[in-house]
Amino acid sequence: MELDERKQKILNAIIQNYQETGEPVGSRTISKYTELQLSPATIRNEMADLEEMGLIVQPHTSAGRVPTDKGYRLYVDQLMQEQQLPAVPANDFLLKRVDRLEELLMQMAKLLAANTNYATMITGPRYRKNKVKFIQLSAMGGGKLLAVIVLEGNLVKNNILPIGFDLEPDEVLNLNLLLNSSLNGLTIEEINLGVIAKLKEDAGSHSEVVSKVLDAVAEAIGREEEVPVYTSGAPNIFKYPELTGGDKASELISTLEEKKGLRTIMASGPENSVGKQDIQVYIGDEVPVESMKDCSVVTATYELGEGVQGKIGIIGPKRMDYQKVVDTLKNTMSQLDDIFKKE
Repeated sequence: MELDERKQKILNAIIQNYQETGEPVGSRTISKYTELQLSPATIRNEMADLEEMGLIVQPHTSAGRVPTDKGYRLYVDQLMQEQQLPAVPANDFLLKRVDRLEELLMQMAKLLAANTNYATMITGPRYRKNKVKFIQLSAMGGGKLLAVIVLEGNLVKNNILPIGFDLEPDEVLNLNLLLNSSLNGLTIEEINLGVIAKLKEDAGSHSEVVSKVLDAVAEAIGREEEVPVYTSGAPNIFKYPELTGGDKASELISTLEEKKGLRTIMASGPENSVGKQDIQVYIGDEVPVESMKDCSVVTATYELGEGVQGKIGIIGPKRMDYQKVVDTLKNTMSQLDDIFKKE
């Protein structure tokens, strides 16, 4: 949808005023914006056109106007200007050094909630297109082998393989050398029939052991584990009256605690992306969770290495400060990138 410059400025002013106050915006309020230099009558005419276009709505007679989901979508897609917030040094951003990824993500969720006054969520990393990094077989006795499979991103999978007999230490060593020289750096697609046939041939009498190890590798790479979601800032919901009427607040809090619906959002694709960044904005009915239809959700993808990704999301009212949220997420992506490059 194309708007002329005057309508763009008026819609922009309505959205910014409504973001700040949460109250319907009248023509007299908009006329005080000095850059417009328009009379209230002219503004009323333009607002009537914007209402006819479905971009704003009058919630009740004699009230001002509020943006619709369609109005917010046009603002996010076309009117919002890209800005660059000043970078925050990594040490200040994190407050303290953390040695575990889980602690880092939980702390980041808290900081984002404090900085934006919205609720936040962060998923743990998901490993895509995993490659075999290392395989370690160890004899356990009792006709069993322990197979430790390390995938790219240092994801470790342990498997106990019943093979029906005990292997000598030199046999285990030779199998480790064979498996690592043949499989290191390969994805599941690259471990094809040719690779498997050669491995079994080279393993000789231990070809069945190799088959069991390959099954364990396939399971480790293909297994879809439930991705953890860390949340923070749920009490911020009570700062926005439009999210607290009736059972809205309790349903939202339950959604944040239960996490299943949040995983649905975080797994969503790039249909609502902003610019060239991998940032998605979901407004109202676009949010794929029923209890969050009065909310907007902005998500961004972080990357810790090739094929290792997770998402950060910010949840607020539809009148959230989209500009601040998008810029904050961009800075967060930059901070994460700096942290992991240093590590």
